[in-house]
Amino acid sequence: MDNSQEIINTIALTRINYFSLAGMLELYRRLGSATAVMDHRDDIRDVLPDATQRLIDALKDVSEPLRRAEAELEYDEAHGITPLTMNDTRYPSRLRECDDAPLMLFYKGTADLNRARVLSIVGTRHCTSYGQDLIRRFCDDLRQICPDVLIISGLAYGVDICAHRNALRSGFDTAAVLAHGLDTIYPSSHRDTAREMLTRGGLITEFLTGTNADKVNFVRRNRIVAGMADATLLVESASHGGGLITTGIAQSYGRDVFAFPGAVGMTYSEGCNNLIRDNGAALITCAADLAAAMTWDNDSALRDARQQGIERQLFPELTDDEQLIVSTLAKTNDMQINMLAVRTGIPVQRMSALLFSLEMKGVVKMYAGGTYHLLQ
Repeated sequence: MDNSQEIINTIALTRINYFSLAGMLELYRRLGSATAVMDHRDDIRDVLPDATQRLIDALKDVSEPLRRAEAELEYDEAHGITPLTMNDTRYPSRLRECDDAPLMLFYKGTADLNRARVLSIVGTRHCTSYGQDLIRRFCDDLRQICPDVLIISGLAYGVDICAHRNALRSGFDTAAVLAHGLDTIYPSSHRDTAREMLTRGGLITEFLTGTNADKVNFVRRNRIVAGMADATLLVESASHGGGLITTGIAQSYGRDVFAFPGAVGMTYSEGCNNLIRDNGAALITCAADLAAAMTWDNDSALRDARQQGIERQLFPELTDDEQLIVSTLAKTNDMQINMLAVRTGIPVQRMSALLFSLEMKGVVKMYAGGTYHLLQ
């Protein structure tokens, strides 16, 4: 399959799917590529019997979406933007698992979006000095505990931009999910930070160039912020807000959610406190709390073990859960932690600890991008 044509076809389907046509993602997944969808657009119900008439009608004439896709690809190639189809290995694998994942992402940056540890930090656009101090100390402390984390946020005012800037200051890569095309930056006052992120993180969007930062797009992009990460951290939030929408989406994806508590009665602590009260988030007071809950604090112990040259045990004793993981990898090797959790039914938090144990025993090895490989 010609990759350029697959990209053009995927962009065209993305253009069509702007109208949230039910079944487009399922059709894509059943056929395996956008090119296959285009090839079957005249017999959609043979592939997807319950396809809506609206979807069928939308795929009848794709001339305009294809023209727009060709122009988009030309712009992307001229401006260093990488289109990532869902089949691209560089596409965020955690996001790919989500039921409403975008068919296509547009990416500009240097960070590996499949880093072994990915954390989203979200919250109010009216971040107080309390919230700013929490983020600053959190990033500094997390860097000491687990230095290889990709920080995700949305480049908006308040918590978002504070998270990006402190991530950069602490030495983390950080990526922003935008609610518009990559031909502009909103808000413009964050352009310098966005420029710095291009070499120490990146900018991501599902929207074609020329797409404005409309209100509905911010809601849509929240699912990408949640879906790309292992966990979402809510720093400050009023009783209603985008941060709470994102944490709700993260919960629906089965991802971990954490929140900092705040003073009772304070406007921008109310959302966090309510979320913790209603068991929607685990309470943390520092980076060590989150690292321990995610078992990311094992990273330093594992580095020490590697430096000491721990060799694989010839006949390691495995627990039942460890043996289940080994059996799963024996069938399909090189899998991400979230996919292993789905295949085995073991919660992600527990899975992380088990993989650490297996790596210490020399049974598995983690490769770049957070893929676990069974050592034969």
